[in-house]
Amino acid sequence: FVYPVSTEVEIKEIIASVKKEYFDARHHCYAYRLGPSGELWRANDDGEPSSTAGKPILGQLLSRDISDVLAVVVRYFGGTKLGVPGLIRAYRAAASDALDKCEIITKICMEPLVVTFPYAGTDQILKIIREYGAVIREQTYDNVCRIKVELGRSRKESFSRVLLEAGADIITG
Repeated sequence: FVYPVSTEVEIKEIIASVKKEYFDARHHCYAYRLGPSGELWRANDDGEPSSTAGKPILGQLLSRDISDVLAVVVRYFGGTKLGVPGLIRAYRAAASDALDKCEIITKICMEPLVVTFPYAGTDQILKIIREYGAVIREQTYDNVCRIKVELGRSRKESFSRVLLEAGADIITG
């Protein structure tokens, strides 16, 4: 099973729900990644030998570079012992199969910036803001103008450089 998630509390609730629904299963192994870069993560073997379940599941999330997702593999014992390599293959394949059937939604991490500039440069600054697709959140025009914008994190560096060349000052946040 694969779930979109945004908090660890939500993850705990989903895992509890899966364990309740599939109470007769032997193992409920999972992995998750949270945050724009997947900086918060966890893998759980739920009683399987160390690193044979959670890590292969996490490996699938890492290889696809996806975050804000929880993958849970529910396993029933079928009478045949798989051994360590077999468990790793089984959990990796189950997670891969579930992810193959999901719709992956791309989210753009927006970065807030405050741009200040002299009033005389308004046209040029607004043109740059439009060209980069920055979203204006607030704006104040006076002798010194101030515009609060958000734009994709990947464009922040070049956007800032162009604005500085145009005579603007940038405040992060």
